[in-house]
Amino acid sequence: MASLAPSPVMVSLVQAATTLPVFLLALPAGALADIVDRRRLLLVVQSAMAAIALTLGVAVARGQVTAGLLLAFTFALGACAALLAPAWQSIVPRLVSREEIASAVALNSVGINVSRAIGPALGGVVIAGLGIAWPFLINAASFLAVIAAVAWWRPAAVAKRPLAAERFGSAIRAGLRYARSSPPLRATLARAAVFFVFISAYWALLPLIVRQQLGGDARLYGALVTCIGVGAVTGALLLPRIRARLGPDRLVALGTIGSAVTLLTFALGRDVVAAAAASLIAGASWIAVLSSLNVSAQMSLPDWVRARGLSVYNAVFFGSMAAGSVLWGQVADRFGIAAALVAASIGAVVGIVVVRRFHLQSGGMLDLSPSAHWPQPLIVTPIEVDRGPVMVTVEYRVDPARAAEFLSALDELARERRRDGAYAWSVFQDASQPDRFVECFFEESWLEHLRHHERVTAADRDIQARVRGFHLGSAPPLVTHLLAADAAARL
Repeated sequence: MASLAPSPVMVSLVQAATTLPVFLLALPAGALADIVDRRRLLLVVQSAMAAIALTLGVAVARGQVTAGLLLAFTFALGACAALLAPAWQSIVPRLVSREEIASAVALNSVGINVSRAIGPALGGVVIAGLGIAWPFLINAASFLAVIAAVAWWRPAAVAKRPLAAERFGSAIRAGLRYARSSPPLRATLARAAVFFVFISAYWALLPLIVRQQLGGDARLYGALVTCIGVGAVTGALLLPRIRARLGPDRLVALGTIGSAVTLLTFALGRDVVAAAAASLIAGASWIAVLSSLNVSAQMSLPDWVRARGLSVYNAVFFGSMAAGSVLWGQVADRFGIAAALVAASIGAVVGIVVVRRFHLQSGGMLDLSPSAHWPQPLIVTPIEVDRGPVMVTVEYRVDPARAAEFLSALDELARERRRDGAYAWSVFQDASQPDRFVECFFEESWLEHLRHHERVTAADRDIQARVRGFHLGSAPPLVTHLLAADAAARL
């Protein structure tokens, strides 16, 4: 694009075309990855990406690519990446134990950044020696290795679910409900949005920084991206020790400061050596923040909604990158590249203060394994699984003097109900018996309520135990299940 239309807006649109599809398709992709065979999904989409990359390479070789066509091909590859991302990320717990997830995420990042260190430098050499079409053609061929690796992988068999797979639309709604009602995931999303919207300035404007501020070409661009990769690999090797000392929150703050230093260096300097040093810092900072956020997202999600939760994280990640790319491209076009980089640097540092109350998760903080502690509901006759809505009530007897404490604990339980399937929740106090409280929540269908039984976790069991600690008497709280009696109300 720097050759076809070398303006800040057009160059930044390449980054936006890569990231915007992930933002737009993240939720459908997550739902798809949770309800279909992930290995088969990976094979199909990787094959499509190989075909798109090959078509682009041929078009470049024939000199038929325009700026608009390049954006279209980039968007298509980004759309495929959007479909792949939740599936790739959600198979991590099937490859390693829970205790190893943080290391696995860091190792995956090392692999990406080793590629980032080698690929752009090789691309610059190939462009200089063979022409600009060859990196696209080599990229198309490289997909064959990925397809072969996925085809060779044989994941361990998982227990067959007794309930039918979720419908696509309800799966998306369930994922959104979970993200909205999960404080750990919301904290991760807030930290991600603030970081990526400012740091996207570096990625979006780097081609123009090389061309206009450093007077370089594709080889210098490749060399700087190689420095980013080297910095990321080095940072990943040091991460376990640093994370153990600082914890995830302070590690992300440190990585953000390092990224801000990189932005300032490129804004104020014109020296290639300083640019290389800043790129090393950028890589180490990027890997520190990205791995911490990814681990926090993984640790905030149970298996049943993992791909959908990660897709929400990806939507925030790539949506912030896309919005930031467009924003900083516009700022650079109007006020200059240096001004855009300085503004982004200041914003990143201010963001640390803004999100300091949001805390990230690390390994072992939440036990989201299925608890299966809910007894099966008692029914007299079989119930059609799509019958609904369903209203579940739980009756408590609580000392009125402890009502405020009880209601506070019940608020936390309400978030669990919503995370696992309830679309509405309320609590009522009996006007004639002040010690009688009735909790009620609604679910779309009987099938969704049965899924709720499967979804409750050990952490949910602990929350429920705290609430039931307020209940008076030896008998447990009375639970009832009510179905919509009007046939017209059935889903």
